[in-house]
Amino acid sequence: RKLFFDTHALVCLLEENGFTTQQSEVTVSALVKIMNTNLDMIYKDMVTKVQQEIALQQVMSHIGGVKKDMIILEKSEFSALRSENEKIKLELQQIKKQVVDEITKVRSDNKLNLNLEKSRVKELVSLHAQQDRALTQTDRKIDTEVADLKTMLESHKLDTIKYLAGSVFTCLTVALGFYRLWM
Repeated sequence: RKLFFDTHALVCLLEENGFTTQQSEVTVSALVKIMNTNLDMIYKDMVTKVQQEIALQQVMSHIGGVKKDMIILEKSEFSALRSENEKIKLELQQIKKQVVDEITKVRSDNKLNLNLEKSRVKELVSLHAQQDRALTQTDRKIDTEVADLKTMLESHKLDTIKYLAGSVFTCLTVALGFYRLWM
């Protein structure tokens, strides 16, 4: 193992800064032991290039086996899936055709119903217009009759006033005639 620093130079540096020779050597030896222990731990976790190539070859052979298994599964499962997809497509096409037929039927029924309602509305509108015309004519006739009746009432009223006035004057004349006779 290689150390990446000069142990003698470190001992000298520690002695220059107030350590005794024994303290300096003990400190450096403790550092070396710690470094060796750390390197041992690191080397345990590491693999050699040969071990790495062996592991890579094992992984590659395992991947090759998995690829073969996947190809076999793909052929069997995908053919089953394809046939099932074809069945579903056929069912969907049949359902789509049924839906289109139903939509066409509903549309034609709706158009027929709309046309019937339009004709009914037109009939009701024309009937209502005829009724309005008849009502207007009836209102005019009633207004005319009422005006005629008012005119007739006024003329009868005037005639009544004339006859009343004539009767009153006649009565007065008779009363004056009797008064003259007795007086």
